[in-house]
Amino acid sequence: MTIPAIRPALIAGAVLSWARALGEFGATITFAGNFPGRTQTMPLAVYLALETNPQEAIVLALVLTAISFAVLVALRDRWLGGGGVSGQPAAVSA
Repeated sequence: MTIPAIRPALIAGAVLSWARALGEFGATITFAGNFPGRTQTMPLAVYLALETNPQEAIVLALVLTAISFAVLVALRDRWLGGGGVSGQPAAVSA
């Protein structure tokens, strides 16, 4: 029952995330350039590796996915309303 109710929000979030990622990739490759070891970002490294070494591109993409997942897990209490250190909601004194 919850998933159908939030389906529009999930779709909107996915579309906005995709658009943001696409925009950042374009800005980086256009304005910052792509100098390996200097201005190369992980998305650009995946892009270049995909042309020459698809296995390396997959590994880099999995590293980016793992980092993103770790950040989401680390910040889940902030987004879900938990305020306590142990993940429990902070006590409200009256």
